[in-house]
Amino acid sequence: MNLNEASPKDEYPMPMADMLVDGAAHNQMLSFMDGNAGYNQIIVAEEDIHMPAFMCPGHIGAFEYTAGLDVSVLDWTTNTFNCQVSAVNRYQRPNSLRNAGATYQRAMNSIFHDMIGHFLEVYIDDVVIKSPEKGDHVSNLKRQFLRMRQHKLKMNHRKCVFGVQAGNFLGFLVHQRRIEIDKNKAKSIMEALPPRNKKELQSLLGKINFLRRFISNSAGKIQHFSSLLRLKEEQTFKWEEHHQQAFEEIKHYLSNPLVMSPPKRGRPLKLYVSASEVSTGSLLVQDKKEGRNM
Repeated sequence: MNLNEASPKDEYPMPMADMLVDGAAHNQMLSFMDGNAGYNQIIVAEEDIHMPAFMCPGHIGAFEYTAGLDVSVLDWTTNTFNCQVSAVNRYQRPNSLRNAGATYQRAMNSIFHDMIGHFLEVYIDDVVIKSPEKGDHVSNLKRQFLRMRQHKLKMNHRKCVFGVQAGNFLGFLVHQRRIEIDKNKAKSIMEALPPRNKKELQSLLGKINFLRRFISNSAGKIQHFSSLLRLKEEQTFKWEEHHQQAFEEIKHYLSNPLVMSPPKRGRPLKLYVSASEVSTGSLLVQDKKEGRNM
């Protein structure tokens, strides 16, 4: 039995990463935290412990976990290991469980429901505490720590940074006044070779889409690759000159990437839209006091 195929997909809505990154900017003080072995902190229901059972070479039967497993192995959660041999699901090999991310996000939203959007943002196991005023930061941290203790939630101290003015959050460098691209993210695209097949192209486009807000007319540039994405298995993948030209234009924008500033509340916004036969685009602009756009 394949546990993922048998499990209904949890359609719990995940936060929009761009909005969380925007929310972390414009703050004088920031603290960044990462869940300690994230999914391992959520206990598996007692009646479902047998579900992620697995076989070990050289042993008879299946081992069971009383909670779950490390996400890198099973995408489940565990606190203790039960070595008792069992006959259940003897030939089942658990894979990354499809609903682990949604389950964890639901738990975090429930735990921090009254803090999210005010002085805390959370995306699965990535947490940022933000304070527009430095004097409020310690009290904000205290409230979060008390809530964590109440729910026995732990953070990885090796990945935590407290009381800084800038830091990396969800792959972007967040400052008090701006948002920048992580240089390593841009570098992976700048140094990428032309894709040789559809799978490599999909991987490349995943990296480009992550930085799409920093690339002018990204939808129009990516449109050049759409014919390659529609290729069937028996069709030949051919990277042509116009594909390479579009790729070079994307690299050009990332060679000296824009610095973004999230919109400020209370100021008017302007929406620009454009459309052609192959793509549509939009741009939301806010005027700064000195007359420039952001």
